[in-house]
Amino acid sequence: MGGGKRYSAKNMRKPINFTCFAPAAREVFLVGSFNQWQPQVMKRQPDGGWHLQAQLSHGHHQYLFLIDGTPTIDQRAQGIVRNEKNERVSLIAVS
Repeated sequence: MGGGKRYSAKNMRKPINFTCFAPAAREVFLVGSFNQWQPQVMKRQPDGGWHLQAQLSHGHHQYLFLIDGTPTIDQRAQGIVRNEKNERVSLIAVS
């Protein structure tokens, strides 16, 4: 048999759009389990929203927006859970 890589949905990544409406914010970052909680800068949109597209693998991912340094739940998240520090975080499922 060949030594080729087998197809696995777990290794596939999908582009996922994150949007945060914070028109008064000076800066907004996305942090989550998918980027080791390292802030990724979001881009301001003309309507006051902030946008970032991230490549996420199959499964459930926890995340937050950092609005001017303040951790903020995504009001449009698929769910809200508690992380290992018992803090409330947003949840997204990717299939």
